[in-house]
Amino acid sequence: MTWWMELFFLPPAAFLVGSIPWGMLLTRAFSSVDITREGSGNIGATNVKRTTGWILGLLTLLGDIGKGVLPVVIAKGLFPAPDLWGELFMALIAFLAVLGHLFPIYTRFRGGGKGVATVAGCFGALSPVALLILVMVFIMMLCYFNRVSLASLSAALTAPVVLWQATLSPVFTGFAITSTFLISIRHKDNIRRLIRGIEPPFL
Repeated sequence: MTWWMELFFLPPAAFLVGSIPWGMLLTRAFSSVDITREGSGNIGATNVKRTTGWILGLLTLLGDIGKGVLPVVIAKGLFPAPDLWGELFMALIAFLAVLGHLFPIYTRFRGGGKGVATVAGCFGALSPVALLILVMVFIMMLCYFNRVSLASLSAALTAPVVLWQATLSPVFTGFAITSTFLISIRHKDNIRRLIRGIEPPFL
Protein backbone atom coordinates (compact mmCIF):
# COMPACT_ATOMS: atom_id res chain seq x y z
CA MET A 1 0.00 0.00 0.00
CA THR A 2 1.42 3.39 -0.99
CA TRP A 3 1.87 6.29 1.41
CA TRP A 4 -1.09 8.27 0.06
CA MET A 5 -3.36 5.22 0.25
CA GLU A 6 -2.45 4.75 3.91
CA LEU A 7 -3.18 8.43 4.45
CA PHE A 8 -6.61 7.97 2.87
CA PHE A 9 -7.63 4.68 4.49
CA LEU A 10 -6.25 5.20 8.00
CA PRO A 11 -8.98 7.59 9.28
CA PRO A 12 -11.92 5.20 8.66
CA ALA A 13 -9.75 2.29 9.82
CA ALA A 14 -9.05 4.14 13.09
CA PHE A 15 -12.77 4.53 13.70
CA LEU A 16 -13.43 0.86 12.92
CA VAL A 17 -10.63 -0.31 15.22
CA GLY A 18 -11.83 2.04 17.95
CA SER A 19 -15.32 0.59 17.59
CA ILE A 20 -14.29 -2.96 18.54
CA PRO A 21 -16.31 -3.65 21.75
CA TRP A 22 -13.76 -5.79 23.57
CA GLY A 23 -15.72 -5.89 26.79
CA MET A 24 -18.79 -7.24 25.03
CA LEU A 25 -16.86 -9.71 22.90
CA LEU A 26 -14.83 -11.13 25.78
CA THR A 27 -17.76 -11.50 28.18
CA ARG A 28 -19.87 -13.19 25.52
CA ALA A 29 -17.06 -15.57 24.62
CA PHE A 30 -15.85 -16.49 28.10
CA SER A 31 -18.77 -15.93 30.48
CA SER A 32 -22.54 -16.11 30.67
CA VAL A 33 -22.80 -12.42 31.56
CA ASP A 34 -24.53 -9.87 29.34
CA ILE A 35 -22.27 -6.96 30.21
CA THR A 36 -24.79 -4.43 28.90
CA ARG A 37 -27.30 -5.58 31.53
CA GLU A 38 -25.02 -6.16 34.51
CA GLY A 39 -23.51 -3.65 36.90
CA SER A 40 -23.42 -0.20 35.34
CA GLY A 41 -24.20 -1.63 31.90
CA ASN A 42 -20.95 -0.20 30.56
CA ILE A 43 -18.72 -2.38 28.35
CA GLY A 44 -15.49 -0.94 29.77
CA ALA A 45 -12.87 -2.73 31.84
CA THR A 46 -14.12 -1.57 35.25
CA ASN A 47 -17.60 -2.99 34.79
CA VAL A 48 -16.21 -6.16 33.20
CA LYS A 49 -13.93 -6.65 36.22
CA ARG A 50 -16.80 -6.09 38.67
CA THR A 51 -19.15 -8.51 36.93
CA THR A 52 -16.84 -11.25 35.62
CA GLY A 53 -13.54 -10.91 37.46
CA TRP A 54 -9.99 -9.68 37.06
CA ILE A 55 -8.92 -11.71 34.03
CA LEU A 56 -11.59 -10.50 31.60
CA GLY A 57 -11.36 -7.02 33.09
CA LEU A 58 -7.63 -6.89 32.40
CA LEU A 59 -8.04 -8.28 28.88
CA THR A 60 -10.71 -5.67 28.18
CA LEU A 61 -8.41 -2.94 29.46
CA LEU A 62 -5.55 -4.10 27.23
CA GLY A 63 -7.84 -4.37 24.22
CA ASP A 64 -9.25 -0.87 24.75
CA ILE A 65 -5.77 0.59 25.21
CA GLY A 66 -4.62 -1.15 22.04
CA LYS A 67 -7.42 0.48 20.07
CA GLY A 68 -5.79 3.83 20.79
CA VAL A 69 -2.18 2.75 20.40
CA LEU A 70 -2.34 0.93 17.05
CA PRO A 71 -3.88 3.59 14.75
CA VAL A 72 -1.81 6.42 16.24
CA VAL A 73 1.44 4.46 15.98
CA ILE A 74 0.69 3.79 12.31
CA ALA A 75 -0.11 7.47 11.75
CA LYS A 76 3.09 8.44 13.55
CA GLY A 77 5.05 6.18 11.21
CA LEU A 78 3.81 8.21 8.25
CA PHE A 79 5.34 11.37 9.74
CA PRO A 80 8.75 10.50 11.27
CA ALA A 81 9.44 14.21 11.83
CA PRO A 82 5.93 15.63 12.07
CA ASP A 83 5.20 19.20 11.08
CA LEU A 84 1.89 20.91 11.84
CA TRP A 85 0.04 18.83 9.24
CA GLY A 86 1.53 15.63 10.60
CA GLU A 87 0.45 16.52 14.13
CA LEU A 88 -3.04 17.39 12.89
CA PHE A 89 -3.28 14.03 11.12
CA MET A 90 -2.13 12.11 14.20
CA ALA A 91 -4.58 14.01 16.39
CA LEU A 92 -7.35 13.26 13.89
CA ILE A 93 -6.54 9.54 13.96
CA ALA A 94 -6.49 9.57 17.77
CA PHE A 95 -9.82 11.40 17.89
CA LEU A 96 -11.45 8.94 15.47
CA ALA A 97 -10.22 5.96 17.49
CA VAL A 98 -11.71 7.49 20.64
CA LEU A 99 -14.92 8.39 18.82
CA GLY A 100 -15.23 4.80 17.65
CA HIS A 101 -14.86 3.60 21.23
CA LEU A 102 -17.55 6.00 22.45
CA PHE A 103 -19.94 5.27 19.57
CA PRO A 104 -19.13 1.79 18.19
CA ILE A 105 -20.37 1.21 14.66
CA TYR A 106 -20.72 -2.51 15.40
CA THR A 107 -23.37 -1.81 18.05
CA ARG A 108 -25.18 0.82 15.99
CA PHE A 109 -23.34 3.67 17.71
CA ARG A 110 -24.77 2.78 21.14
CA GLY A 111 -23.35 1.38 24.34
CA GLY A 112 -19.75 2.51 23.96
CA GLY A 113 -17.24 2.80 26.78
CA LYS A 114 -16.20 5.91 28.67
CA GLY A 115 -13.04 6.48 26.68
CA VAL A 116 -10.38 6.45 29.39
CA ALA A 117 -8.39 3.39 28.26
CA THR A 118 -8.51 4.25 24.56
CA VAL A 119 -7.50 7.85 25.24
CA ALA A 120 -4.64 6.51 27.38
CA GLY A 121 -3.50 4.38 24.45
CA CYS A 122 -3.54 7.43 22.18
CA PHE A 123 -1.55 9.45 24.72
CA GLY A 124 0.96 6.62 25.01
CA ALA A 125 1.53 6.67 21.26
CA LEU A 126 1.77 10.46 21.14
CA SER A 127 3.98 10.84 24.23
CA PRO A 128 4.98 7.88 26.47
CA VAL A 129 6.32 10.36 29.06
CA ALA A 130 2.93 12.07 29.28
CA LEU A 131 1.17 8.72 29.69
CA LEU A 132 3.56 7.70 32.46
CA ILE A 133 2.80 10.88 34.40
CA LEU A 134 -0.96 10.45 33.92
CA VAL A 135 -0.80 6.82 35.03
CA MET A 136 0.96 7.96 38.19
CA VAL A 137 -1.82 10.51 38.81
CA PHE A 138 -4.43 7.80 38.24
CA ILE A 139 -2.73 5.33 40.60
CA MET A 140 -2.26 7.88 43.38
CA MET A 141 -5.90 8.96 43.24
CA LEU A 142 -7.12 5.37 43.02
CA CYS A 143 -5.04 4.30 46.01
CA TYR A 144 -6.20 7.24 48.10
CA PHE A 145 -9.91 7.36 47.20
CA ASN A 146 -10.53 3.80 45.89
CA ARG A 147 -12.79 5.15 43.14
CA VAL A 148 -11.89 4.43 39.50
CA SER A 149 -14.12 7.21 38.23
CA LEU A 150 -12.45 9.84 40.41
CA ALA A 151 -8.99 8.61 39.46
CA SER A 152 -9.95 8.66 35.76
CA LEU A 153 -11.40 12.18 35.97
CA SER A 154 -8.34 13.43 37.85
CA ALA A 155 -5.99 12.07 35.19
CA ALA A 156 -8.22 13.45 32.41
CA LEU A 157 -8.28 16.92 33.94
CA THR A 158 -4.51 16.84 34.31
CA ALA A 159 -3.94 15.60 30.74
CA PRO A 160 -3.94 18.93 28.83
CA VAL A 161 -1.24 20.40 31.07
CA VAL A 162 0.83 17.21 30.94
CA LEU A 163 0.57 16.89 27.14
CA TRP A 164 1.60 20.51 26.71
CA GLN A 165 4.60 20.14 29.00
CA ALA A 166 5.65 16.86 27.34
CA THR A 167 5.16 17.80 23.68
CA LEU A 168 4.81 21.62 23.47
CA SER A 169 2.27 20.85 20.75
CA PRO A 170 -0.89 22.98 20.63
CA VAL A 171 -2.46 20.29 18.45
CA PHE A 172 -1.83 17.42 20.87
CA THR A 173 -2.88 19.67 23.75
CA GLY A 174 -6.10 20.43 21.88
CA PHE A 175 -6.72 16.70 21.53
CA ALA A 176 -6.14 16.31 25.27
CA ILE A 177 -8.66 19.09 26.02
CA THR A 178 -11.22 17.46 23.72
CA SER A 179 -10.61 14.08 25.35
CA THR A 180 -11.05 15.57 28.82
CA PHE A 181 -14.39 17.01 27.77
CA LEU A 182 -15.60 13.73 26.27
CA ILE A 183 -14.48 11.68 29.28
CA SER A 184 -16.17 14.13 31.66
CA ILE A 185 -19.44 13.91 29.72
CA ARG A 186 -19.26 10.11 29.78
CA HIS A 187 -18.74 10.21 33.54
CA LYS A 188 -21.71 12.47 34.30
CA ASP A 189 -23.53 9.73 36.24
CA ASN A 190 -20.35 8.90 38.15
CA ILE A 191 -19.92 12.56 39.02
CA ARG A 192 -23.45 12.68 40.42
CA ARG A 193 -22.76 9.58 42.52
CA LEU A 194 -19.45 10.99 43.73
CA ILE A 195 -21.19 14.17 44.85
CA ARG A 196 -23.84 12.10 46.66
CA GLY A 197 -21.21 9.83 48.19
CA ILE A 198 -22.64 6.62 46.68
CA GLU A 199 -20.07 5.83 44.00
CA PRO A 200 -19.04 2.16 44.45
CA PRO A 201 -15.42 1.49 45.45
CA PHE A 202 -12.96 -0.31 43.20
CA LEU A 203 -12.00 -2.86 45.88
